Amino acid sequence: MTDVKADPRDPRPLIGEPLALDLLNTRWAGTPVNDLLTGVEGYGIWLSSAGLSARCEADDAGLAAIRQVRDAIGLAAQEAHGKGELSTAAREGLDAVLAHGRIRRTAGPGGAEDRVEVDRPHWLAPWLAADDFLTLLGQGAQRVKQCAHEACILHFFDASQNGRRRWCRMAVCGNRAKAARHYEKARG
Repeated sequence: MTDVKADPRDPRPLIGEPLALDLLNTRWAGTPVNDLLTGVEGYGIWLSSAGLSARCEADDAGLAAIRQVRDAIGLAAQEAHGKGELSTAAREGLDAVLAHGRIRRTAGPGGAEDRVEVDRPHWLAPWLAADDFLTLLGQGAQRVKQCAHEACILHFFDASQNGRRRWCRMAVCGNRAKAARHYEKARG
C-alpha cells in the first residue's frame, strides 16, 4: 500500500494498492462495470489519488496511454497469477508501453540517482505503472491476486506472510462470503 492520500473525489472501493494494481482497480464491480477512466476528469482523479498529479497532466493523450497500459497489465495479471509466466501478447503489451521511456542513472550528491525519462510527457504515468507491475512480478507473481469473491473484480498485492490472502477487503468481500456460507449451512 502507498502512503499517498486519496483524492476525496475518488469513488473507488479499494484505493492504495501498488500503482499497477491501483490502476487495474479503476474498474470495479457494478452493472455495468464501473470505470473511473471514461474521461479526462476521471484520469485526473486517478492521477491525484496515485500521487502523480504534480508530475502528469490529465489530457486525452494521457488517458489513451493509461487505458493501453491498464489493458496490458490486466492481461498480464491474469496470466501471472494463473501460470506464473506471461504470454507473448502480455509481454508485447507491456513492452509497447515501456518502449516510451527508460531509467536514466546519474551521479548525484549522495551516489547513484535514477530518473525516469519518457519520450512524451503523457507516457510517464503509464510507464511508471508498467514498471511497477514488473517489480511486483519480481516479488512473486503468485502474490498478484484478484479478489476471490465471485462478484468482485478488484486486484491486490498479497503481502501477508504466508501468501494466503483471498479478499480485496475482508470487511466487505470476506464477510459476504462468510455470510453466504452461513446462510447455505443454515438452510441445510
